[in-house]
Parts: sequence; structure tokens; C-alpha cells
Amino acid sequence: MAATFGFDHIHLRARDPEATATWFEQMLGAEVIRTLQQGKPRIDLKLGGQDIFIAQTDATVAAAPSSPYHGLDHIGLVVRDGLDAAAAALKAKGVEFTMEPRDARPGVRICFIRGPENISIELLERS
Repeated sequence: MAATFGFDHIHLRARDPEATATWFEQMLGAEVIRTLQQGKPRIDLKLGGQDIFIAQTDATVAAAPSSPYHGLDHIGLVVRDGLDAAAAALKAKGVEFTMEPRDARPGVRICFIRGPENISIELLERS
């Protein structure tokens, strides 16, 4: 019998995990979960039912690349109650847009924002 796979989590690395968690909380409504792991503080997020783990980095870790690049390109988040209204609210909070809202194809509207640590985040609405 072949193995079956399911999605478990996204793991981010950040110079400032607290600032990264705060950004996701304030801009996208993520739930911040603070725990201890092996006696050290740990910050996780719950966003749209998905677990996001944030790991502390230091100066030995390479900077995030600029898009486009090989490998994982972006995180995609569905917007269920109006992409244009969500984009306007995020702009009012000062979020940087790397692509303004537009129709990608019939029934799909998208935009891209820049998160902390140069994370590219796609927001999409399907109708």
C-alpha cells in the first residue's frame, strides 16, 4: 500500500520571531501561540486552520531571496469575503503590495503582498 500524505505545517525562519508573529496577527488575523520547547520560548501561528512555526535565526543564516527564485515561491491564502475590500484594509495598515489586485483568469482574482522576512503572500478570491 502506498503512503498517503496530508499537509501539516509551514516553517518560517525569522531574525525577530515576535515581530513576525505580530505582523501575521495584526495584518492577517493569525492566532499567536506561545509555548516553551526544551525550555526555550517558541512562537507558532494558526492561520486559516494551518499551523505556522517560527524559528529564531541569527547572523549565520542567509537573507531571504528576492522573487523570483527556485524553490518555494509563496504562500497562498484564500479571501472569502472580498479580495478588494481586504486589499484596501491591508493598504490602510501599511502592507506592501508587490502585485495589485487583478483578475488572473475567469473566476479568480489575486494580489501579492510582502510579509516579514521578504515572504511573498498571495491573496486570492475564487468566485
